[in-house]
Amino acid sequence: MTAEDLPAVMEIERATFPADAWSEAMLRGELRDQPRTRHYLVAEMGERVVGYAGLAVAADQADVQTIAVLAAHRRAGVGAALMDALLAEAVRRGATSVFLEVRADNPPAQAMYERFGFRRLGLRRRYYEDGTDAITMTKDLGSERPDAEREQ
Repeated sequence: MTAEDLPAVMEIERATFPADAWSEAMLRGELRDQPRTRHYLVAEMGERVVGYAGLAVAADQADVQTIAVLAAHRRAGVGAALMDALLAEAVRRGATSVFLEVRADNPPAQAMYERFGFRRLGLRRRYYEDGTDAITMTKDLGSERPDAEREQ
């Protein structure tokens, strides 16, 4: 993702997260930390941005910062492709685990994360601006790291 992608990304952000959308300034700040501690990417169909995702990595821990797909392109593999790319980047950067928060009222997202091997860790009450709880989830990347076989 680059600054040139932000108009399309902000459109998706506001449509996907109307109650607690990130501001453009927040996303610009995230992009400024690329590639040092952040990795942001977009998914495109033709010339149109249809999804985006972001990852933060510090030491051996990664955090999925955001992932969103236009409603018309959901359940078509776009979110899964973005998640695959985030997990691959986390492994490339040496992370041993990945964390994320997901809205408690978003079962489709929770199901996707579970398909990727994330497990529920806890609950953050009233985490989102509208008072919705967040479910925290984690995934161990130990077996996905290229050096994992040598360590066993």
